[in-house]
Amino acid sequence: MANGGWRTDLSSGFGARAPKPDSAFFRRDGNPAVSQFLQLIFAGVTVGATYALSALGFSIIYNASGVINFAQGEFIMLGGMIAASLAATGAPLPLAVVGAVAATALIGFIVAKLAIAPAREADATALVIITIGVSMVLRGGVETTLGKGGRALPPFSGDKPIAFAGAAVLPQSLWALATTLVVVAALALFFARTRLGKGILATAHNRLAAELVGIDTRRVLSMSFVLSAGLGALGGVLIAPIANASYDAGVMLGLKGFVAAAIGGLGSGVGAVVGGLALGLMESMTAGYFSSAYKDAVAIVVVLVILLVRPSGLFGAARGGGT
Repeated sequence: MANGGWRTDLSSGFGARAPKPDSAFFRRDGNPAVSQFLQLIFAGVTVGATYALSALGFSIIYNASGVINFAQGEFIMLGGMIAASLAATGAPLPLAVVGAVAATALIGFIVAKLAIAPAREADATALVIITIGVSMVLRGGVETTLGKGGRALPPFSGDKPIAFAGAAVLPQSLWALATTLVVVAALALFFARTRLGKGILATAHNRLAAELVGIDTRRVLSMSFVLSAGLGALGGVLIAPIANASYDAGVMLGLKGFVAAAIGGLGSGVGAVVGGLALGLMESMTAGYFSSAYKDAVAIVVVLVILLVRPSGLFGAARGGGT
């Protein structure tokens, strides 16, 4: 989108509802150029937080099984669609959010049991094809049951923008960033302090050795998908009040999550967060100062350059890297 007409554009499946920096709200005070720059930063961090949660899901499953789960984007879509659908029936917002995350985590468990576990010994190409097939099934199921129309979730704490140096940040953006930071801290404790977390890390380093010391790697796989699906759903729930969710939004969100994970290094939790935020900021700046038509191309070019210079990503987490 041209300079001065910027809006948040999370993916082709989302319609944004963010204030524009050339509106009267932003001209009340401050330098317009600085205001727009800050606005683009806020937008980039917001969408980057969603990409980070998606990238964390990719990294967790990759660590546990070596599988690149291309159904991760559909977990994000499911979270937003289910939460919005529950809220539309009159369910309280907290119940809709918890229900969406729980339902998506259950779907992740079913996917692991019925689609991934039986083909666990297959080669990487076959597993990738399976996850693409799962993605198509989930997308078709949502289209059939919930429809093609976009769905919005009410903001967690109002939608009045908070003014800052002539720019504005939506309260929901703060929810997205704060929740992502809490999730990262919680995951760090989970992998450092819990038996299941340590089991996932052990499986990531050496699956055979983990099995020899008594770790149930099948359970690790299932729980990894549950955790990954829950993280994806949480990302979808956080972004749904800002951008309408739709059945086809998961395609681009999953792709962006994979790009973020590749930038940071597949298997690296820190890399997933850094990659997600960096990708969100790159897209926001490109859309704001040049055109939204170029933002996807810039992201792909950057990841190609990074992978050519450093194939394992910025944080160098090849398989076996800890989260």
